[in-house]
Amino acid sequence: MRKIILQEFITLDGVMQAPGGPEEDASSDFKYGGWVAPYFAEADEASGEFMKKWMASTDILIGRKTYDIWEPYWPKHAEMWPGINDVAKYVASTSKNKLDLEKSDWKN
Repeated sequence: MRKIILQEFITLDGVMQAPGGPEEDASSDFKYGGWVAPYFAEADEASGEFMKKWMASTDILIGRKTYDIWEPYWPKHAEMWPGINDVAKYVASTSKNKLDLEKSDWKN
């Protein structure tokens, strides 16, 4: 059985969000989006090398909301996360089905 390794961005008070901008996930009137971006930008060069190595031997398991955000974005911004478009992606969802995912332009 393979290991599941979790990568997350979380504040000390429990706010979890990807390193995107303030508009990335405004669901439930979340007002603090984009908090990671200023810190992540400081480490862009180092994080790019880390992510390239990390993605070399991985698959991604994401939820439907994350998929809906990433699916139109990453095919156009692959230089920001080397390997993101090449790995296998698994989506945990009760509202998307395999046919929906197969129609996507985001490969795998």
